[in-house]
Amino acid sequence: MTVAEPEEESEAPQVSLDDLYDTGQMLFDLFAPEEIKAEYEFPTRERWSEFAVKLQQALQGEQLEELAAYEAEARTALIALRTLEGGAEYADWLEERLDYILAAKETTVAPPQPPPMVVMEEDIPHLALWRERMAKRSMPTRAPDVLPVLQRAFRDEGLPGELVWLAEVESSFNPTARSPVGARGLFQFMPETAKEMGLSTFLPDERTDPEKSARAAARYLKQLHKQFGDWPLALAAYNAGPGRVRRTLNQRQGVIFADIAASLPAETQMYVPKVLATIETRTGKKWAGLQGASM
Repeated sequence: MTVAEPEEESEAPQVSLDDLYDTGQMLFDLFAPEEIKAEYEFPTRERWSEFAVKLQQALQGEQLEELAAYEAEARTALIALRTLEGGAEYADWLEERLDYILAAKETTVAPPQPPPMVVMEEDIPHLALWRERMAKRSMPTRAPDVLPVLQRAFRDEGLPGELVWLAEVESSFNPTARSPVGARGLFQFMPETAKEMGLSTFLPDERTDPEKSARAAARYLKQLHKQFGDWPLALAAYNAGPGRVRRTLNQRQGVIFADIAASLPAETQMYVPKVLATIETRTGKKWAGLQGASM
């Protein structure tokens, strides 16, 4: 979940971008293979800061072309995060965004397809692209350890167990994954949303607890499904925020996700079809067969 919230978490210690830069540069210089150094140049401090800010802007902007332009910088930053101690929590976040960048790049080079004469609910923009990408991808190695806990929690809260695959997209099933804007855990809760769903975010940070975070995510998804009436819009709201989705529906006089997808953040345009394709790939079931939230 990448929705910016009005208040930042002040109690939990955070690794600053400057700290990440200093450590990353040192470890990159010391340990990166020569072939990597030959292909990728570690960015200057100015480029590092500019990249972090502009990538977030591109993710929140509506143009997939602008997001696709950050491939080289994202690859270099990911290499740095994978090499430095403490960087792995951020690396999983960035790896998912690099996935969006690469998919966005594919959409900009593929020939445009004519729109269907009638838009059906099952017509999700870029879903075919993500089905193809996910079909080639192995299940994360951490998934089997937590899946039974997550599925039980979702079903106990009245949601289809298949929806737990949201955690693959959010965190690659890493309970300690975090984003630079403060989201954390398997389901990448921002601090304020976590608190609204009953999670503690400081000593202990229950966003890193698989069962508690799964129950909170299920409750939140249930709220969003009740508000928007289907899973594509509920997932869009999970990523971009319910306010953004509701305003866009009103502005575009939309009813389904396909009506408003191009007016949502670029990250959300990639996120919704990726989640649906992930569910289909991992479960063998079409997303349209997912039942709604039960009371």
